[in-house]
Amino acid sequence: MKKTPIHSDKAPAAIGPYSQAISCEGFIFVSGQIALNQKTGQAEGTVQEQTRTALTNMGSILDAAGSGLDLVVKTTVFMADMNDFAAMNEVYKDFFGKIPPARSAFQVGRLPRDAKIEIEAIAAVRK
Repeated sequence: MKKTPIHSDKAPAAIGPYSQAISCEGFIFVSGQIALNQKTGQAEGTVQEQTRTALTNMGSILDAAGSGLDLVVKTTVFMADMNDFAAMNEVYKDFFGKIPPARSAFQVGRLPRDAKIEIEAIAAVRK
């Protein structure tokens, strides 16, 4: 089994000892993405803005891996407040079209940089 790290300069660099994504056996495993402002190093904006930024960053990473948001098969959404679920969905739905990926969503105690949302994904490699 060969695993290859994926990196995109169009998304924030990892803030710890992990890769933005890993390619392995025809799949891309994207690390959790938060709405990190590359200049301030902080997560900023409303939950809708943070969702949009996290998914845009994820798209950049997937593009660098030879994949795309249209090939995402599973996401996990971590939220600081489950009361933001509907607001997150309003933005999320615009990124995945008619056949959205399978998904889990959880409220967690705290996210890195006090983000309101973090999203990770598994996607297929484009053939």
